[in-house]
Amino acid sequence: MTISIGDKLPTLTLKETTSEGMDEVSTADIFGGKKVVLFAVPGAFTPTCHLNHLPGYLQHHDAILAKGVDEIAVISVNDAFVMGAWAGSTGGEGKIRYLADWDAAFTKGIGMDMDLSAGTLGVRSKRYSMIVEDGIVTAINLEDSPSEAVTSGAAALIEQL
Repeated sequence: MTISIGDKLPTLTLKETTSEGMDEVSTADIFGGKKVVLFAVPGAFTPTCHLNHLPGYLQHHDAILAKGVDEIAVISVNDAFVMGAWAGSTGGEGKIRYLADWDAAFTKGIGMDMDLSAGTLGVRSKRYSMIVEDGIVTAINLEDSPSEAVTSGAAALIEQL
């Protein structure tokens, strides 16, 4: 079942790369007691994700936070080292939290998984954005196609804040 507005995000562990190395972080710590913008991409460094989706969130970072958002995070079914390299290559360190759903547990847990094996990517996340308040989804924007980043883009999300 796909997650909906009003649903609570599952509690599980994700990974991220920090200056000290790879850390495990609970979704309860990421989303608990905060207003978080989360967007998901099928893959770090893939063309639409790297050239279209992520740049909008970097460009609109300050405007999003000015709307009362505590944190912006991106999640992908990639390992933490890839997500850390992506953060470094995009200048997003310290602006956006790059979360690794390395085994797709979070993605599957909210019903946002898709099989991109035909494109050699395997199980990946659908492209979406959401607003999460204290672990509860208050808005969600799912793209019809993984090659589009309009409905889930930063400009569209700002209108919901």
